[in-house]
Amino acid sequence: MRDTKTSAMLVVKDDVIKYEEYFFGGDQNTVFSSNSMGKSFVSALMGIAISEGAIDSVDDPLGKYIPEFVGTELESIPIKACLQMASGIDFDEDTDMSGFSLRTLMGIPAMKVIARYGVQEEPFTYRRYLSINTEILGQVIKNATGQGLGTYMEEKLWKRIGSEHDAYWTLSNGTELANGGLSISLRDYARFARLYLNEGVYNGEQVISKDWVRDSFDISADYSRPGANDDGYNAIGYGYQWWVPEGEQGEFMAIGVYGQFIYVNPTNRVIIVKVDADPDFMSKNYELKHVEFFRAIADGLS
Repeated sequence: MRDTKTSAMLVVKDDVIKYEEYFFGGDQNTVFSSNSMGKSFVSALMGIAISEGAIDSVDDPLGKYIPEFVGTELESIPIKACLQMASGIDFDEDTDMSGFSLRTLMGIPAMKVIARYGVQEEPFTYRRYLSINTEILGQVIKNATGQGLGTYMEEKLWKRIGSEHDAYWTLSNGTELANGGLSISLRDYARFARLYLNEGVYNGEQVISKDWVRDSFDISADYSRPGANDDGYNAIGYGYQWWVPEGEQGEFMAIGVYGQFIYVNPTNRVIIVKVDADPDFMSKNYELKHVEFFRAIADGLS
């Protein structure tokens, strides 16, 4: 925890808090940046929008919901391909993200920027971690529901899981930054994890469909499995905007840049939330070391 500059950590087993500590001046009321953990929340909103009929299917093409993509190579990409980070869009997370961010900061709508990128391979060929995939998902939800992600999340998710604190969503050009703009308190991150631990049910209410939760952790496709196409981003399996480690305990994770983690172990009924400010988050096997750390805690509580 010292080595990874931990800002706060929470461990819950069987709905009982076993450990909760805050550092660098934080406390239970502090909201912590999700970074890419927020992608898992966008996935949840997608599942809700589909179950309520605002979106027909994960197999729908993006052009059905995003007018800027009509007539481009992106028009026929299925929603599912973006959920699984297998869209085939010709974008490099390491080299193109700064240019994308700069253009949107200058006022160009994100979908107009993304529409300029081509496709480097057919969807479902490779898994390439692209944050613009989640930006696309957020726009699909917004266009299909007629609501911003913040409003939709408050109504369909936040008020239904007993959240203690307000959450905040960073805006870009007046639109929620879907790829990682959420800030949430530690216990409320755990409440969201509890929803998925209990197959979409929160205190007796089916908030997210059981089928969506199950499908979210399906890594049976070659491109979804751990180690897919020998990419350093792919050491852990990937479902619908959730990371799925290799193992027998049904674990799943949300992961954000600089060391943000939600870890859920259904076998041991353990939830761990760990938020860091770690400049070494790109070091070799960083995520895998955290998996082992979390497993040691879960096993120790079993």
